[in-house]
Amino acid sequence: MAMGGELSDYIVVGAGSAGAVLAARLTENPAIRVTLVEAGGEQNNPWIHIPLGYGKLFRNPTVNWMYSGVPEPGLNDRVIYHPRGKVLGGSSAINGLLYVRGQREDFDHWGQLGCRGWDFDGVLPYFLKAERRIAGGNELRGGNGPQPISPPTVGDELCDAYIEACRQSGLPLNPDFNGASQEGAGYYESTHLNGVRYSTATSYLKAARKRPNLQVLTHALVTRIIFEGKRAVGIAYERDGQRHELRAGREIILSAGAIATPQLLELSGIGNGERLQSLGVPLVHHSPDIGERFQDHLQVRTIYESKTGNTLNARYNNLFRRIGIGLEYLFKRQGPLTVSAGYAGSFYRTDDRLETPDIQSLFIIFSLRKMGDRFDAFSGFTASYYQLRPESRGHVHAATPDIRKHPAIFANYLATETDRATNIAGLRRLRAIMREPAMAAHVKREVEPAPGTESDEALLAYIRATASTVYHPSSTCAMGPNDTDPCDLQLRLRGVSGLRVCDASVMPAMTSGNLNAVAIMIGEKGADLIKQDS
Repeated sequence: MAMGGELSDYIVVGAGSAGAVLAARLTENPAIRVTLVEAGGEQNNPWIHIPLGYGKLFRNPTVNWMYSGVPEPGLNDRVIYHPRGKVLGGSSAINGLLYVRGQREDFDHWGQLGCRGWDFDGVLPYFLKAERRIAGGNELRGGNGPQPISPPTVGDELCDAYIEACRQSGLPLNPDFNGASQEGAGYYESTHLNGVRYSTATSYLKAARKRPNLQVLTHALVTRIIFEGKRAVGIAYERDGQRHELRAGREIILSAGAIATPQLLELSGIGNGERLQSLGVPLVHHSPDIGERFQDHLQVRTIYESKTGNTLNARYNNLFRRIGIGLEYLFKRQGPLTVSAGYAGSFYRTDDRLETPDIQSLFIIFSLRKMGDRFDAFSGFTASYYQLRPESRGHVHAATPDIRKHPAIFANYLATETDRATNIAGLRRLRAIMREPAMAAHVKREVEPAPGTESDEALLAYIRATASTVYHPSSTCAMGPNDTDPCDLQLRLRGVSGLRVCDASVMPAMTSGNLNAVAIMIGEKGADLIKQDS
């Protein structure tokens, strides 16, 4: 078994939204040596850099783990597909680019759960530190950080109509979903700059790789964590068909994401003892909540046919207009190829008694039956939504002792009455918005749900038959103040030493929105916690 490079102070496993941030921030100190280990490769696929290119990456095994879950009873026993990034930048290199931090109340809730220092006042400095908001910084938004945050390159008449329809329905206009209030309608900001995607591999890692104290290993699959007693001292990994070991002088930090991190922990001997025994994995530490508490956002889509050719479907399905799209991007870095997974959108409440929105909606100027498919033949657009704070929790566990085999992913969608009722109400209100005059002027017909789908029973049946993940896995190695919480508030794994988790796994509860921004913040704060300990 070959040695993989000289001894590092820290080994970071996973170069995604949090891992790339960690490696960049830790190596700001020239005395700290870091090895960043990534199972994927360089960002050589050109579609990574084109915002709308996420559709081309959705089922591309060279940059995507392409996980599949187990049957979901709440979704008619359907198996749900879970794409995750397998490339420098991780899922920030293949996601829909939306930048949504969540609500102040989400992080204050973390504080109420006992996660002191992780309330809104405790995490805001790290959001500010990360952000380079092109529209400018203020007391709530960062303006000088490494991560560009930009509005759309251009507006759109259908998006304007959707925003106006939201206003007609009683929602306020909101120029910044990450500002003082999340509620309202407007355009989304996203992680692009001048029409080019900026994953954390670009925004953080590109400059950091010039430092002599950072080593980046790509195409290196970590197979287990090496322990001496209960101290993590290194990793075993495979690269180019060869097995290697790499030792860390201080710590191993797992940033492989909420799906891969618990799998790697279990196959390294940390997890439920009975489960590990059934897999034939020697137990290092009994931690029964590893892989438990899994949460994800469930997306429900509605599809409409437009009265005119003002959609991306119509432009893309016409050869000459498709060429025009390419030329517009090539020479201006503008147009449909710069569109993120939510162009415009809104945050609304399904019950006026709620203090904050419980639904996020996404409006895009194209339609297809499922992600990764071709655009519909008709001129269509999509409005979707998801419940922001689901109660349902599932699990992610290693299914075999082979790290190359996908883990069992079970989100347990729609398991509670609150989740079912909120989704029904969310769909009902979204359709009402689409029937407001500003939007109705553009609608030729509602394609999905089918006309006549109006009762609670019919709406729930539609949700069960069509809803799917919006790709926000979290909470499988949750931090907390209790001995039963897998990680402590410094992200150290309980029961062992020399090992931390720093990714969306540690979230004690989901935040109200897309998770990339939160994962970047966790990387920023995690780096400071590690520096303080060292």
